[in-house]
Amino acid sequence: MTDTWSTIDRLTDWIAAHHTLPPEQDVLLRVLKLSEEVGEVAEAVIGATGQNPRKGASHTWQDVESELCDVIITAMVALRTLTPDAPDVFAGHLRRVAERSLEDRM
Repeated sequence: MTDTWSTIDRLTDWIAAHHTLPPEQDVLLRVLKLSEEVGEVAEAVIGATGQNPRKGASHTWQDVESELCDVIITAMVALRTLTPDAPDVFAGHLRRVAERSLEDRM
């Protein structure tokens, strides 16, 4: 297990220790949390490009980077909540995506 997945395990355990919902609802809410995080990416992009006339340039591209990282972390925690084999599931899926997308470059 990599340091990244060890940290994800710790975050997953920390979140679980603070939730009182039944497991099925807990999983659902962790997946739904992704929508919230993606919305924050959109807000940061709009703010970085100054597209909200009321707010102007309210964010930086570093804010967008940070929000994208939050999406990745949230997705990893959701995957880990679904399966204890999250590192292997992710590695296998990444390998399949790379094989079908990069097959002419590999």
